Amino acid sequence: MGELTDKIKGNVNEAIGKIKQTSDDPAKRDEGAAQEGKGKAQQFVGKVKGALGDDI
Repeated sequence: MGELTDKIKGNVNEAIGKIKQTSDDPAKRDEGAAQEGKGKAQQFVGKVKGALGDDI
């Protein structure tokens, strides 16, 4: 995956995670927090790939 793809997927996962965290169901809130974290990690990977020129 390229830098841009990772950043886009990260933004989507982070947004969906934030939406899930507004649920009244505690399980959904936990799932949303995990998904938001996954999104942040994907964005970080995209930034690293950008800095290294997609060579990783």
